[in-house]
Formats: sequence, structure tokens, C-alpha cells
Amino acid sequence: MKVAILGAGAIAYGNAALLCRDGHDVTLWSPSGRRTATLAAGAPLVATGAVVGRFHPRIGSSCADALASAEAVVVAVPGYGHRHVLDAAAPFLHSEQVVVFSSHMSLAALYLAGQLRKRGVTTPIAALGTTVTTARQTGPDAVNVSSVRARLDVAVLPESAAGRGIEVCRALFGDRFVAREGLLAIALSNLNPQNHLAIALCNLTRMELGEAWGQNRHITPAVARLEALDAERLAIAQAFGLAVRTIHEHFHLSFDVPMGPLAEMTHALAQRPTDVKGPTTLDSRYATEDVPFGLVPTIRLAALAGVPVPLHESGVRLMSALHGRDFAAENDILPRLGPLSREMLTGPTLNANVT
Repeated sequence: MKVAILGAGAIAYGNAALLCRDGHDVTLWSPSGRRTATLAAGAPLVATGAVVGRFHPRIGSSCADALASAEAVVVAVPGYGHRHVLDAAAPFLHSEQVVVFSSHMSLAALYLAGQLRKRGVTTPIAALGTTVTTARQTGPDAVNVSSVRARLDVAVLPESAAGRGIEVCRALFGDRFVAREGLLAIALSNLNPQNHLAIALCNLTRMELGEAWGQNRHITPAVARLEALDAERLAIAQAFGLAVRTIHEHFHLSFDVPMGPLAEMTHALAQRPTDVKGPTTLDSRYATEDVPFGLVPTIRLAALAGVPVPLHESGVRLMSALHGRDFAAENDILPRLGPLSREMLTGPTLNANVT
């Protein structure tokens, strides 16, 4: 299948390596062009870890060029890059393509659907609850893929295109997708923001000092007790009448570790040779992406459901104070959606008054 990947960071490179390995025709597009310059000059994409090989994805000279012959389009940029990339792609997307968010954050699929609706275009949009791969970029032409997740939730806009959207996801990435109805289930299935908050908040000085540290090794029993964040997320889902996986089920299904106390599950992951390394800078997506584009939307959903989320709210305030930034004000997707309603998030049309 011909696939355009919009993005050129760790997740984009991890997806590109996986798709190339499995025989797909991949084109990468970097919004700035800088991150793919080495690959554009002829260097192979070198993948290690859970995906091994040397691959030669095409490099798009522009967003329009990358999308021109694509059958599927994978959006693989951090949340803070979604609006820029979606604005660049929207004029060139057409109904024969399927767009896949890996992963979906901050109801960005609603924003894209609204932009396409202005052109009279209905493109199936598959929103994944988390990324297909976990990966770290180790150079301008290299990526270490820590894992390929065994199970992921997916919802498709519009609902009438769910069959086609999921079929394309499976054609690209294999039979690892669990269909969910509505973006609300996907928004409340993404555990990365709450997990990364606990990890970053409790290991902030390691990040600031640039230490080399194993992430799972430092999810100690005390850090694991911040799974109380998960109780808040589950309460929001319950208020909406939704069933979503617990943090324990997430780790079990994503990383194939036995069920048990969270600290024991992460300790088991820490013993693996592909254990994830923790961030080595404060300017990490654990803060710059997950706080404004993960925690802030969750707080909006909690308000809509009438559920108190003091840990989520405190986390945003603490991380903002520690970074000297107003993370709540940095989300550039939510303000464009207008007032949220249950019908917007759970109904069959999933309309938003995008401005």
C-alpha cells in the first residue's frame, strides 16, 4: 500500500521502519524538511530493536507531493504539531484516502473533519488510542523501536466508514486493532499523558540534569501510587457510560507483561534489553505534548461529565510552574472546536463547529 507519513520524529520513523519492513511503499514528509535531510540525501533509515533493518522510504518535497499518490495517510507528529500539519494537509486530502492518527490527541480528528467539511470532502479518519510503536530517534537517519503494541483501540470518523478505516489500519499494521465507537472512548483510552505526568514529575531533576536513566526502573512503588490518576480517568469514562482499559490492562496488552501491581509490571519491563530510556531534557514531549494536548483535554472532558479530577488539574499547574509556561494556554486545537457536548463526542455524526 502507498502510505504517506506526516512527521519525521521518533514515532514517524518507527512507523516508517515497520511499514517498509512489511512491504509498503512509504513516503515521509517533514514539515520543516530539516529532519529528513539526511534521508533525502540517500542515507538509509536504520532501525534497531523490535524492528531491524535498513530502509529507503521516499521523502516528500512538500505535503502535497507526499499526499499525491497515497492511499493511506498516517499523522505521526506530537500534539503541538497537529494543527500545523493538518492545515497543510487538508487542502490536498480526498475521499479515496484514509487518514490514521498515530496517536490521536486533543480531539484533533474533529478539527480535521471540520476542515475537510469546508471543502465538501468526507475522508475516513481512524483515531488510534496510542501509537503503534514506541520508539526513540537515535540520529537523523536512525531509530530504536522499543516495541510494537499488541492491541490498540481505534475509532473511525464518520462511523459509517468504520469498516473501511479499520480494514486499512489492519492492512498497514496487522490484526492488532479493537474497534471503539466514538472519539470519546479513544480520548479516554490514551494513558500516556497521565503516565508521563507521574514519570516526569517524580524524575524531573534527572531530566533537567540530562542523566541517563531507565524509565521503567524508576517507576518505583511510590511513583506507581500515582496510578490514582488512572482512577480519575476511569471515573470520567464511567460517567459517560464507557468501559476503558485500566492502566494494568494497558501494560499487560501493550507490553505482554503479567498482570499484577503496577510497580511489579514496570519492574518486569525494566529487565528487558529494550527498556525505554527516560527523557534527558525538560523540553520533553512528556511535558510539552502530554500536558497541553493530553491532560488539558481530559480536564475539559471531566468538566463536561461533572467529575472532579484534582490530580490532573494539580499536575497541569505544577508542570506549568516548573517549566515557567502556561501549558493550558498552549493547546491550539480545543479553542477551534467551540463548546464541547456529549452529542459531539458520542453521536453518529461527530460534528464540530470548527473555526
